[in-house]
Amino acid sequence: MSGGGELRIIVVDDHTVMRAGVVALLAAEPSIEIVGEAGDGRAALELVAAHEPDVALVDLRMPVLDGVATTAEIVAAYPRTRVLIVTTYDTDAEIERGVEAGAIGYLLKDATREQLVDAIHAASRGETVLAPRVAEKLVARMRRPAHPPLTARETDVLNAVADGLTNAEIGARLVIAEATVKTHLLRLFAKLDVNDRTRAVVVAMERGLLRRSSGMGGSG
Repeated sequence: MSGGGELRIIVVDDHTVMRAGVVALLAAEPSIEIVGEAGDGRAALELVAAHEPDVALVDLRMPVLDGVATTAEIVAAYPRTRVLIVTTYDTDAEIERGVEAGAIGYLLKDATREQLVDAIHAASRGETVLAPRVAEKLVARMRRPAHPPLTARETDVLNAVADGLTNAEIGARLVIAEATVKTHLLRLFAKLDVNDRTRAVVVAMERGLLRRSSGMGGSG
């Protein structure tokens, strides 16, 4: 902190209007001093090197050096500076990238002034700060099974695919309609995160989901 007790922060966002809006929101806050602004990650690193702020508000998608890379470099070189990501993106992938890079918090740009100020103070104390929607997504992801289990029938269909059978032949073997076979295939493709039969068999083999007698191209 500065001698007056304010938290020293920088605001990093490539959108000039958005950056100006954040600065305007915080300008009247007596407990916060904005010591610099940057429009890309490389410029942000120069600001951190020059001022070593308490908190850096960093956008995710920026030119030259994106928010994830910027966060990782700040955390590695200037551990005293806490990085608080402030972005419009709340997808699982974006959240994970930000958190894994070392950000102490993840806020969305629809946060109110009070929420932003509280988050900055919390981040400066080393407390994790997550927007409610972001927290919900992380909790939901943690509760989600890593690999959704296949049903017994889906496993039967998968083994038949590994034996090289066509949909019609699978239907005959399992005494189900060909349309039902297609439905099972679509569901197991989704669970295995694949788009075709060959990849489904490869992934199933990697996970040990096939019966030992099955093999691609086998006679069943």
